[in-house]
Amino acid sequence: MEKSLDFGFEHYLREMPGVKEIDAASCSPLVLAYIGDCIFDLIIKTMVVGKGNRQVHKMHEETSHYVQASSQSFMMRAMQECLTAEEHAVYRRGRNARSVSPAKNQSITDYRRATGFEALIGYLYLKGEYQRLIELVNIGLQSMKKQEQTEKDQ
Repeated sequence: MEKSLDFGFEHYLREMPGVKEIDAASCSPLVLAYIGDCIFDLIIKTMVVGKGNRQVHKMHEETSHYVQASSQSFMMRAMQECLTAEEHAVYRRGRNARSVSPAKNQSITDYRRATGFEALIGYLYLKGEYQRLIELVNIGLQSMKKQEQTEKDQ
């Protein structure tokens, strides 16, 4: 096996010039949400692309369904009961942070809960807790699938 395959993406990212170790605990909740938004988007886009080649517009529509604030808010409600005290504190900090930009086409409650969701995702990513991050995202995605199935059955 080639030696370069022994390392993950994160290892190579940290070797880029200007990229430094980031202490997740010292980041503001909005900084955590900023990086969490990107990481969650990458997770969802990877999932969507993994379903096979389709028109990019159709993949974008599916991605948008998952990354909008109302969906993140819904997933966060399902995940909350599974959070540790530390994770819940990070979520609360994100949820209660005052964002400069207003909620666009979303309720303020969904927007704030989604900001807490993204802050938690960013926190887990920066701490390198990838397994836990994916575990929580899977809980959220499963709750959405159950809800969608319930709506189809009605």
